[in-house]
Amino acid sequence: MSFIGEEIARQPQTWLKAATVAADAADLLPRPGERVAVVGCGTSWFMAEAYAALRERRGLGETDHFAASEFPHERAYDRLVAISRSGTTTEILELLDRRRGRYPAVALTADTSTPVVDVADHVLDLSFADEKSVVQTVFATTALTALRAGLGEAAEPLAEAARTALETPLPEEWVTAGQITFLGRGWAHGIAREASLKMREATQSWTESYPSLEYRHGPIAIAAPGRLVWHFGPDEAGLRADVDATGALFVDHPEDPQADLVRVQRLAEASAVRKGLDPDRPRALTRSVILDRPAS
Repeated sequence: MSFIGEEIARQPQTWLKAATVAADAADLLPRPGERVAVVGCGTSWFMAEAYAALRERRGLGETDHFAASEFPHERAYDRLVAISRSGTTTEILELLDRRRGRYPAVALTADTSTPVVDVADHVLDLSFADEKSVVQTVFATTALTALRAGLGEAAEPLAEAARTALETPLPEEWVTAGQITFLGRGWAHGIAREASLKMREATQSWTESYPSLEYRHGPIAIAAPGRLVWHFGPDEAGLRADVDATGALFVDHPEDPQADLVRVQRLAEASAVRKGLDPDRPRALTRSVILDRPAS
């Protein structure tokens, strides 16, 4: 088994532990009414998007999300949340350092021996969800679970749904699909973007992602036999019928989108192996992006 296969499989356990960690560190996480910014890079950025939408949907306060490199430093916030598996990503470290003295920041990381500990005010230690694979799976969803637990959401139903997603066989037409588009509405759009990235990283395949109801505004033109349209959450406004008319296969599941993402992670591994690729070490990717900045 690849590293990523083992990491995907242990998500139910790490999600439950993340909820406990979040409960013990409740004072470090955003509080009701605070204006919050959540940042990350790559997969972590998409987890930030999902959390931001969930927090706002629950009426707990304005919550923005940004790729760390695009953060608007002129804005004021009550709290910054940074998600960084490695704790060494240049854009995250620079952002945390630059906002010092303006508002508190908490970093969720899998490695507390890294520089992120020195530039964040507080750290949520998720080292139990660290990974050997370059591709993120267990850390990303564990970080999201911790943040969701901070919103008062229970981890047990999520973990149970993930077990179902781990046990269900992957249909052959998923593994052999020539193209996949992922859709999600609200917070599930962040999950759709992560699913698209996961397949692209591991399998070098053509994937796209959109908000659910934007799909009819152009992207549906690429739907065709042998291709897949994956919707996170139940069908939105009759999309299945429109996709069926193109000959593409429409896929949706009733589970929480985070749990459904586990199926896509498994699909990414299976498709990569089918193509003779190493799902742990995608082409041109490294565990962390560390930029060579000129000395100031």
